[in-house]
Amino acid sequence: MIQPCLRARRRVTGAAVVLAAALACLASLGPANAAAVVMKFGTATMNEGQHQFLKFYKEQVEKASGGRIEVQIYPNSQLGPIPREIEGVQLGTIQGYIGPVDFFVGVDPRFGVFSAPMVFRDEANAAATIADPAVQKAMFALVAPKRMVGIATLGLGASDYGAKKAILRLSDFAGKKLRINGTELERQKMAKLGATGIGMPLSEVVPALDQGTIDGTISGISVFVAFKMNDLLKTLTVTNDTFINSIAVVSKPWLDTLPPDLQKIVLEGGAAVQGKSQQWVFDFSKKLVGDWTALGGSVHTLPDDDLAKMKTLLGPVADDVTKNQPAVHDMLQMVRAAAAKH
Repeated sequence: MIQPCLRARRRVTGAAVVLAAALACLASLGPANAAAVVMKFGTATMNEGQHQFLKFYKEQVEKASGGRIEVQIYPNSQLGPIPREIEGVQLGTIQGYIGPVDFFVGVDPRFGVFSAPMVFRDEANAAATIADPAVQKAMFALVAPKRMVGIATLGLGASDYGAKKAILRLSDFAGKKLRINGTELERQKMAKLGATGIGMPLSEVVPALDQGTIDGTISGISVFVAFKMNDLLKTLTVTNDTFINSIAVVSKPWLDTLPPDLQKIVLEGGAAVQGKSQQWVFDFSKKLVGDWTALGGSVHTLPDDDLAKMKTLLGPVADDVTKNQPAVHDMLQMVRAAAAKH
């Protein structure tokens, strides 16, 4: 913006006069036009709980900072597939990300315990467990050595099964290739059910379903609705064996460039909106079955005898997978203890 002003004064000669003109141009911009600190915050989903968290967070941080921080929201993997977004946060090219903890197993394998089957009783129990101070502190400690800072956790609800050929009985899992987030616990769970788990970021799921690379996917019902997967599959199968839990992180390299007062606002913003975001998810979940059926889909719950068999099959999975990994098994036990308390 300085150059146009200087060109407008191109007949003026003398270094001192030119410098004065440049300073006058800068002054004319005024404080209202001063550049804000930009915080790009991404997620893979859209029109659901994680996306809403970002909206609440943006409002909180921009108000608390008096506009000195501009939070830019990028849903629907606009900043890249989930692994690239996490890498971007570590490098500082992306300032924030919120996503299922399963995708952080590359950061630390202990994150995988949150995808263990038969750990949580229901949606409320899962949300209360990851908001438990001891559990949340442990989760934040896992990302800290990896150039990330945890600022919030969020329970997103049950992980349901959707397949092009509907899963109506437990035996219908046999032979299916189902997309998972990619943890070993998920793979072993699928194996116990006679299916194959295919690790895949959310941005690739719809094309993979369309091309037949996978037969179905495990996702929250909000994802099936938001991505309008009714064009590819019609029936969602509810088992409540696993729940989706999310963590919000910000970039440590980027955070370190901010003055202390803005660092405080960035970090405290997550806690400030976590409770409001969780309640929004609870309220939002109540209408999702109706939204899915309005799109022409249906929701099916496995018969009681199949659910009992599933519990027997999946109950030992978490211990079997983690028994030779002391740190991971200890994390599992801590999460179980917190879940039993809530």
